[in-house]
Amino acid sequence: MTVELHKYCLALDLKDDPEKIDTYIKYHKQVWPEINQSIKASGIQNAEIYHTSNRLFMILEVDDTFSFEKKASMDADNPKVQEWETLMWKFQQALPNTPEGTKWVLMEKIYDLNRRK
Repeated sequence: MTVELHKYCLALDLKDDPEKIDTYIKYHKQVWPEINQSIKASGIQNAEIYHTSNRLFMILEVDDTFSFEKKASMDADNPKVQEWETLMWKFQQALPNTPEGTKWVLMEKIYDLNRRK
């Protein structure tokens, strides 16, 4: 049985400080096991984060059990995720025009080489 995956792309900025950016990257080379477990439990099958300068770009591949609302609820109930998010916010900053209480902003897909009409 093949599971159909859906892809979401999100953006966020880091504080424009080379030392903070370096520290953030180091944390993401050894993400806490509880964070990875939480990500997988929410229906995220794969997650990748890329950066250039202080801009972050995240790609999520999710199964049909995933929703942003479910993930937010799970995260709110998980003290270890809350600890991680509080720590990461020391390095992160919201993009301009980000809705209140939001960190990562969902990006709109505008091009697909293989899109069929």
